[in-house]
Amino acid sequence: MSTQDTQSLTEDISGTSSEASPGKRGKPSLWNKSWPYLAAVGSLLVVWEIGALIENKPFILPDVVQTVPRFFQSFSDAEFMNGVWRSMYRLAVGYPVACLLGALLGLLAGVSRTFAVYLRSLISILQSIPPITWVPFLLLLLGFGDTVIIAVITIASFFPMALSVMNGTEGVNKTHLELARVFGANRMQLLTKVFGPESLPAFITGAQVSFGNAWRSLIASEMVGGASIGLGKYLSYHGEIADMKGVMISIIVIGGIAALLDHVVLERIKRKLLHYRYVSGSGGKK
Repeated sequence: MSTQDTQSLTEDISGTSSEASPGKRGKPSLWNKSWPYLAAVGSLLVVWEIGALIENKPFILPDVVQTVPRFFQSFSDAEFMNGVWRSMYRLAVGYPVACLLGALLGLLAGVSRTFAVYLRSLISILQSIPPITWVPFLLLLLGFGDTVIIAVITIASFFPMALSVMNGTEGVNKTHLELARVFGANRMQLLTKVFGPESLPAFITGAQVSFGNAWRSLIASEMVGGASIGLGKYLSYHGEIADMKGVMISIIVIGGIAALLDHVVLERIKRKLLHYRYVSGSGGKK
């Protein structure tokens, strides 16, 4: 066999191996997906336990072993579960409303330069006001109840969504815009056929950022007196009566629900809408 034949055979073998390797790797296993989250939870529990041992005052900081039984018992507590579901209801109303409004106004800003300048100026003024500061005003205006908290959630999560979509419209391919205009597309068609599809990644990013704002504003507004029931109210009440196990359970549940919604629900929606980013090409990475 000549030297050229040997080199050709080597190149064929290496090419075949490189093409086969993605298939061999396949999708990451459940363990590969899960271990970073398990490691994060484990490290937090270790820090908590070490802090409890150093403090050595269970009435101030109970350790993990003391809190776990109470944690599981809380799921059979009607008051606690009613608070969880009420908080989820408020989030389920306020968060989607903010996402829809932010996306709509952000897209409109893409087709109107004047409106874009107006909206960006308005957001720069209002987003500097912490959402929780709206609670006293809204309590006087709307009274006690879910409406106040839903309004705070909407205010808190509207701004990042609107800004993200506005920034997404600014990155729309100019060639696509010019082609659409050449073919006679009106503003509505530009929104639905050009700006909408090309701003979808920015919408997903805005939705994830908005969720964090919505969740924190929900808990905070429940804590400061905007509700008689909810996760934030449960946390605030048990802090006032120095029930530190109840406080730690509230913190665990608040963090756990947020992580579940963000890393499972929103992440799956993102992969569904942006599936083309997660599809492996032939012989290449995703």
